[in-house]
Amino acid sequence: MKKHQAIIITLLTLVVLLLGILNAQRLYIRFDITRNKSYTLSEVSKNLYKEIPEQVTITYYVSDKLAKMHPVPGEIQDLLQEYAAQSKGKIRFFVKDPVKAGVAVSVERLGIQPQQIQTVEQDQSSVATVYTGIVIQYLDKTEVLPVVFSLDTLEYDLTSRIRTLVKDTEREVGVLVADADKSWTNDYQYVDRVLKNAGYKVRQIFKGDEIPQGLSALFVFGGAEDLDDWDLYRLDYYLQRGGKILFAVDGVFVDSRSNLQARPVQDKGLLRMLETYGVRLENQLVLDKANLTIPYQSMSMSGMVQVKLVRYPHWVVVLPQNANSKHPLTARFDGLDLFWASPLTVNPPSGVSGDYLFTSTKEAWLMTKDFITNPDMEAIFTSDASKTKGQYTLGTTLKGTFPSYFKGKPKPIKEGSKDMLPDMPTVASEGRLIIIGDSEFPTSLVQYTNSNQNLEFLVQAADWLGNDNDILSIRTRLPASARLNKISDPIERARSALMAQLINVVLIPLLVLIYGVYRTMRRKAKLQSREARNAVSA
Repeated sequence: MKKHQAIIITLLTLVVLLLGILNAQRLYIRFDITRNKSYTLSEVSKNLYKEIPEQVTITYYVSDKLAKMHPVPGEIQDLLQEYAAQSKGKIRFFVKDPVKAGVAVSVERLGIQPQQIQTVEQDQSSVATVYTGIVIQYLDKTEVLPVVFSLDTLEYDLTSRIRTLVKDTEREVGVLVADADKSWTNDYQYVDRVLKNAGYKVRQIFKGDEIPQGLSALFVFGGAEDLDDWDLYRLDYYLQRGGKILFAVDGVFVDSRSNLQARPVQDKGLLRMLETYGVRLENQLVLDKANLTIPYQSMSMSGMVQVKLVRYPHWVVVLPQNANSKHPLTARFDGLDLFWASPLTVNPPSGVSGDYLFTSTKEAWLMTKDFITNPDMEAIFTSDASKTKGQYTLGTTLKGTFPSYFKGKPKPIKEGSKDMLPDMPTVASEGRLIIIGDSEFPTSLVQYTNSNQNLEFLVQAADWLGNDNDILSIRTRLPASARLNKISDPIERARSALMAQLINVVLIPLLVLIYGVYRTMRRKAKLQSREARNAVSA
C-alpha cells in the first residue's frame, strides 16, 4: 500500500511540474531589487495586452557567442519574458541565433546588421561578428530594433512600437527650422537621430508649407526674425485645429558664427503670436551661477594664441530641483542646458491653462541691454546682477482652446502666388504648446557640452504633445544622468565645503587617534593581566 501511495505521489508531482512548465509564462513570479526597477514593467506595459486583438510575436536575434560573453543579452531575455508573462498569451517571444538558425541574410534585410566586437580566447585576441536585435511582428506588419544592447530604453521602445503596430498608426514629428541661417541636416542632426531611435518618423516642414494635421507633434526651432504672416497663419491654423507645437525661440539674437555679437530680436510676428497664446518672451538674457564652461581663444601679451576654459553664465544649467515635479513632462527631470536663454512671462488667456516646466536658480540675473557675450569680458557680466537677481521661468506648457492670432485680420497673401490659405475654424479644438526661450539648445552645440539630456527632453516633449502620457511615464523612469553639476547656491556651497573640511581635517584624524588610543589601552591591559597571572603563579 505504501509503495502504491509513493508511486501516485511521484506521478502527481511530475504532473504538477509539467503543468507549471507549460504555464510558466502565465504563472511567472520574480523579485526586482534593482534601484531603477530595471526588470519591472510599468503599468502601461503590463496592461498592454488589453489593446492587442491578435497575437504579437517578439523575436530576439542574438549570437550565442555574445550571450556567453556578456550578461546584457540575458537581461534582455528576462525583460522579454516579463512581457510574455504579463500579456495573458497575447505576446510570445523567441530567442534565435541568426547564424545557427540559418536566417542571417533575411535578418539583415530586416535591418539587423551584424556588429563586430573584440574577443580574447586562449590568450588570442580576435574580432567576432555578432547579432543583437529585436523584430516585433503583428499580423503582416513589422517593427525592428536594429541594435539592442541596453535596458535603458528597451521597455519604452517595445511598448511604443507594439502600440504603433496594433493601432496601425505612425508616430510622426514635423520639424520646421525657421531660422534662415540654420538647416536641419547641419544643425539638428542629433535631434533627427534621437527621434528616429525613439520610433518616430521625422517629416521636415518648410516655411510656407501646409502642415499635416495628423502629426503627433510639430517642433518649430527659431523663426522670430524669419517667419512672415503667411508662415504664421499656417502655424495658427494648425493649432486652431488641435495641433501640438513646441516652440524653441530666442528673445535675443546671438551670432554664434561671428564673435558672439548679440542684439534684441527684430520680431516679424512670431513673438506677438506667442503672446496672444499666453506667453511673452522678453528681449533679455538670463545669466545664472549654475552654468557651463566655454572654451575660447584669446591673444596673450606675447602675441600667442591661447585657449581658455571659463565659467560662462550665459550657458545656463537648468537643475533637476528647479523643474516642476508635478508635470508629467518633468516628473523625473534630468536637467537641461540652455544657450543664451530668454525669460518667459506666462499669462494664459481664457480657455487656456499654463504650467511652468523649469526655471533658473534663485541666483540668476538678467542682462537687459548692451548684451555682453564675449567670454573674455566676464568682469562685466554681473553689472546688473544686484538689480535683477531672481528666479526666472525658462520653459512652460500651455493647453486648451487658443485664441487665433489672425482673428479679425485679413488672410495673408503671398506675393506672386495664386495659393489661397484656408479659412480659420469657427470653433477651435484643444491644442498643446511647449515654449522654451532658447532656439540653440537642440542644435549641434550639444556635442561640445555633452548635453545629451537636451535630446532626451525633446523625445519626452514629443510624447507629451502627442498625448502619450502613459508612454512618457516609461521614459521618465530611465536612469538619471550621473553628471556632477557645480553647487550654485553660495550657502549650500559653503556648507558643503565646511562639511568636507570637517571630515578631512577633524573627523578622519580623530578616528585614527581614537583607534590608536584604543589599541594602546588594550595592549596595556593585556600586559597588566599577563603580569598579574605571572605574579599569582609565582
